[in-house]
Amino acid sequence: MTTTVQQQIDKDIMNAEHPEVGKIVKDWKTVLRPEEYRILRQGGTERPFSGEYWNHTGEGIYSCKACNTELFRSTEKFETHCGWPSFFSPLAEDRIRYIKDYSLGMVRVEVRCSACDSHLGHVFEGEGYNTPTDQRYCINSLCLSFTPTTTD
Repeated sequence: MTTTVQQQIDKDIMNAEHPEVGKIVKDWKTVLRPEEYRILRQGGTERPFSGEYWNHTGEGIYSCKACNTELFRSTEKFETHCGWPSFFSPLAEDRIRYIKDYSLGMVRVEVRCSACDSHLGHVFEGEGYNTPTDQRYCINSLCLSFTPTTTD
């Protein structure tokens, strides 16, 4: 059964203390390039169609650029023509944190890495994409690193 975005937000609110969130702490300005810092630590957004992974089709795992936590599989990535990498499901629900975002005069759901609390992007639901979850995790390329799957 697919968990809706609202169910995940409700779960995050009920577990408001989140002792596991942000367990990875670094001097982010020395670890990240300025543009990565702006997006990952300050909640910024990269320009559409400008990131490395928006049209990437390789097989493998996408991880958090800040802390290397594995977040998404390429098998859950799909084409949306929105200009950012899109996934219909995270690798595991405990890898992502959901926060209501009231910026820009609308209500959206921000997604963050649960290990280091870095901003990744947003998740949208009910847009009509033909995916198993009807969800679109719209993620900034600069928030991700990619490790190709090795086959023997």
